[in-house]
Amino acid sequence: MQSAGFLSERQRRLAWVGFMLAAFQAPLAAKFVDDASWLFAVVVALVVATVILADDTQRRRPAPIEE
Repeated sequence: MQSAGFLSERQRRLAWVGFMLAAFQAPLAAKFVDDASWLFAVVVALVVATVILADDTQRRRPAPIEE
C-alpha cells in the first residue's frame, strides 16, 4: 500500500489544471502584453509545480511498516 500525499486527488487534479493554465498563459501574456506582468504567471506555475512535485515525492515513499 502506498502512502498518500498531502493533497487529495481532487486537489492534485486542480493543481495540475492550474499549472497547465498558468504555463499556457505565461507565453501568451509575454507576447501580447508590454510590461513584465507575465512573469507573475511563470512564478505561479513554478510554485504550483513545486507543490505537485512535493506531493508526488511523499506519495512515492514506502508506507510505514506496522508490526
